[in-house]
Amino acid sequence: MSTATLGAGPQLGEAARSVWGKTDRTGTSPVGWLPLWRHLADAADVAGRLWDDWLSPATRRRVAEELPGGDADGRALAVWLAGVHDIGKATPAFAIQAPLLAERMRDRGLGYDSRQIKADRRLAPHATAGHFVLADWLRQQGWEDPDPYAVVVGGHHGVPPTDEQLKGVMARRHLLGDAAWEQVQRELLTWMTERSAVGDRLAEWRDAPLSQPVQAALTGLVIVADWIASAEEFFPYILDTADANRLRSGWERLNLPMPWLPASPPSDVDDLFAARFDLPAGATPRPVQRTVAGLAETMPASGMMIVEAAMGEGKTEAALAAVEILARRTNASGCYLALPTRATSDAMFGRMLSWLRRLPDAQVSRGDRDVRLAHGKAALNPEYDKLRFTSLPSGIAQDAGGVDIGVHDWLAGRKRTLLSSFVVGTIDQLLFAALRGKHLALRHLGLAGKVVVIDEAHAYDVFMSSFLDRALEWLGGYGVPVVVLSATLPAHRRAKLMEAYDRGRLGPPPPLTWRDRGKPRTDPYAALRSDLRYPLVTVSGEQRGATATSCADSGRGVDVRLRRLDDDLPTLADLLREQLSDGGCALVVRNTVARVQETAAALRAALGPGIAVSVAHSRFMAVDRAAKDRWLRETFGPPGSAERPHRHVVVASQVAEQSLDIDFDLLVTDLAPVDLVLQRIGRLHRHPRADRPAPLATAACWLTGAEWNEEPPQPVPGSRRVYQTSTLLRSAAVLLPHLDGEPLCLPADIAPLTQAAYGDAPVGPPSWHPAMDEAEARRQDEQADKEQKADGFRLAALGERGTSLIGWLSGGVGDTDERTAQGHVRDTDGESLEVLLLVRTPEGLVVPPWIDGGGVPVPTDSVPSWPLSRRIARCTLPLPRMMSAPEVVDDVIADLERRIDLRAWQASPWLAGELVLDVDGQGQARVAAFFVHYDLHEGLRVSRIE
Repeated sequence: MSTATLGAGPQLGEAARSVWGKTDRTGTSPVGWLPLWRHLADAADVAGRLWDDWLSPATRRRVAEELPGGDADGRALAVWLAGVHDIGKATPAFAIQAPLLAERMRDRGLGYDSRQIKADRRLAPHATAGHFVLADWLRQQGWEDPDPYAVVVGGHHGVPPTDEQLKGVMARRHLLGDAAWEQVQRELLTWMTERSAVGDRLAEWRDAPLSQPVQAALTGLVIVADWIASAEEFFPYILDTADANRLRSGWERLNLPMPWLPASPPSDVDDLFAARFDLPAGATPRPVQRTVAGLAETMPASGMMIVEAAMGEGKTEAALAAVEILARRTNASGCYLALPTRATSDAMFGRMLSWLRRLPDAQVSRGDRDVRLAHGKAALNPEYDKLRFTSLPSGIAQDAGGVDIGVHDWLAGRKRTLLSSFVVGTIDQLLFAALRGKHLALRHLGLAGKVVVIDEAHAYDVFMSSFLDRALEWLGGYGVPVVVLSATLPAHRRAKLMEAYDRGRLGPPPPLTWRDRGKPRTDPYAALRSDLRYPLVTVSGEQRGATATSCADSGRGVDVRLRRLDDDLPTLADLLREQLSDGGCALVVRNTVARVQETAAALRAALGPGIAVSVAHSRFMAVDRAAKDRWLRETFGPPGSAERPHRHVVVASQVAEQSLDIDFDLLVTDLAPVDLVLQRIGRLHRHPRADRPAPLATAACWLTGAEWNEEPPQPVPGSRRVYQTSTLLRSAAVLLPHLDGEPLCLPADIAPLTQAAYGDAPVGPPSWHPAMDEAEARRQDEQADKEQKADGFRLAALGERGTSLIGWLSGGVGDTDERTAQGHVRDTDGESLEVLLLVRTPEGLVVPPWIDGGGVPVPTDSVPSWPLSRRIARCTLPLPRMMSAPEVVDDVIADLERRIDLRAWQASPWLAGELVLDVDGQGQARVAAFFVHYDLHEGLRVSRIE
């Protein structure tokens, strides 16, 4: 048998060299295929460079700590697994896909029964076959349980095999080939083992079981190496280049950014905040910021911190300071900032960029910062869009004062959302880490080397919280530091979050034995459930449980008068007319968009032109919503941000309660869960103002949206559809003393009110209790149903070390897009439905004329130009739930698809798969059984056609 020497490895026979690995599937192009050995060598070499120059040191450490040889073993294992990842391609089940190339292999002794292979080959996809072949080979080397290692090969296409799939391969050994094929498989495995210099390590690794987080991280790394090595632009289908030159050329073209190496931050907290943030002249860190920075230095580095402080206390800056400190202590090379919504993510993105530009690297002149905005409409963010076209070299000359920032083209690709170093996005991206979906290992790899910050933690319902708790468990398993921020976190959630993280960090609590009989079971989280101090910073302990530290507030407290208001629009109009007689800006918060629009229309009619009325809610086009948020921040933001109107009323939905720095003189709000009422009150007298009208000098909030004459008060139907009745009644009960005249003192009353409302003790008058007990029973039943529903696609809890990832994603959501995945991690009755809003004129469709660059004709028989496609994509509009409910959504989609033939758009990355809602010049249209009307100032109105 003739042989050829390949790289630094041993000699391979002709049969092994003939196995194809990459092809154009015709086998006729002179450069259209690549031998398997070449692709395996490329992948191994790329994995080595990824380990050395890209992978976070924190992830490297996490892998290395489970191997006897530490970091050297971690690198060697990653290289070897990448080098054998496609061994399943050396099988008839794979080779048969390219008949001409398979014929070449047959000429070299690798034959098979074509009819038999064709009939069964789909039962042995090459990743599953590779798992089987590698595990079988390792058993021959004396391994008792090779699956935790072999599953990395089995899962490199995004989904690890199941036991049933592996048994199916075992029952059809002909799919793997006869003795000649087995010889080639052994030859390739032996060659790569020697090429990777792990021959003497296999015996050591045999007794080093891998944990599930390490298996997942290695799988993610091998996927990245495979994707890079498979890209012909980096590694062309030619064989005339030496290994080292081929790797150098491909790596230089790829040009991945180097990971951030955190420098030691200033030891003085004042110096740290002055260096990283644009503070007003003379400003110093607030008490909670000092406490967070101090605890970040002393807490277990791989631990969780929960920061509870009032709105406007600087929690975001405190969290970013903690990120820098914890990253330096753990060698993390980036962070993920998770927020409730796209709008809050967009607002945070700009703040992160400002921080990044002041964030030094331990080695000056070594690199830059790659960033990512992670939500479905990120490209519509102007700051992010600009960065997408910023050149991002992997090494630049910069002084200690800061670095260049950009978006790396390859890392911005599909399924790579979390692989960039610094990422801001919606909470969904973190919840997806607990969703059984294809390529989950890539999400885990992206998170494993970061510090994770979860903002507005109180904003997540039972359904989302079940995914969040599981995600935290896995983050604990990776040793990822987590910082949780909230102004109004119920104590039981504080304990639950810490318990979930500890379960991953320390493993499940040991089971009770006969020795524990008669002993009381201690609850290490009991103190967290009863701690009412505020502000409060809670950090992980060395063992289960946590340490909670209280600190002073900034002294910016406010006393609020809380009053009932009948749910009657004339009464509301009279109140506003009276209260705003000398001027002032009022915020009216409604629990549904329908109530926002109804209220705004009634107030305009009643108040007349002397008092302007605006609306803010989620049912605007993306471009209009962004402009609306910008207007709110500029008009009602801190003093000096813009010229404040003399008299104005804003009627808003829940968009006003999250992460918007806006300040009003007067607040009217629907009854809502108490934490959300307090969030809304946080927009009342938020900043000191010398020009606040004298009649509004005392902060006042009117609570409406309920029949206050009933016992207990009956929330309006719209509120009961959005929130559970039990939660609304408990909110009314704990607020009752303040409604009866007792001042509401913020921030002092935040913790007592929140914990009482979400506690187990009865609240409110005894006459309320029967109705409240009935509502609570319904809530518990609904919660149990939601938890069971969430378990349908939720990732399993961490297994014991050595438990393989076989079947890890079994029964999952598959290779779904993010919009569909979001439906699995959020509690929605119907699918989320968005459309692109265009205006129909006699000449055809045009971009809405009122937006920047609007009025442009839109072709439907061809792909719009790139600038036009992007402009159209900014016209995204969410439809209300009444149009996406299960019983009507199919009719709505069918009608939208029928109206316009958009087949030509499927070639556009901006517009493929989108639905278009075309309205006439008055913004009106009929869709299925609905009449819709869109207005620049009012948003989308929908009514059912009778």
